[in-house]
Amino acid sequence: MNKTNTQLHEWHCLDAKNIPVGRLATQIAGLLRGKGKVSFRPNVDGGDHVVIINVEDIVLTGNKLADKRYYSHSGYPGNLRTRRIPDIGLSSVLERAVFGMLPKNKLHPLWMKRLHIYPGSDHPHQANLANKS
Repeated sequence: MNKTNTQLHEWHCLDAKNIPVGRLATQIAGLLRGKGKVSFRPNVDGGDHVVIINVEDIVLTGNKLADKRYYSHSGYPGNLRTRRIPDIGLSSVLERAVFGMLPKNKLHPLWMKRLHIYPGSDHPHQANLANKS
């Protein structure tokens, strides 16, 4: 019987250097949900922690750096906000890509809390990754 309190959440470290955003985001989404585990069930939180390093060296294909726009609207008239990738940063781009690839249910916030994104190679999770067997 797979229960939430008996699941062990492992730690994975992925290097984002020279990897396209979409390919990396699909891999991250699968790890966060725990789809590679034998005990995977869609209604049980069995996902792992994922640490992403070197996000500043991620690859954007095509003209996304110049052309892609991110929109947000509060619902009030005239409040459509438009921002480009240089304004929001590559960490937010990757986070939004993973956010969009996860199912929108009650487990979604738990999965997003287990995503740790760092622009360089230094991160505070070395001890957690060292304990991984």
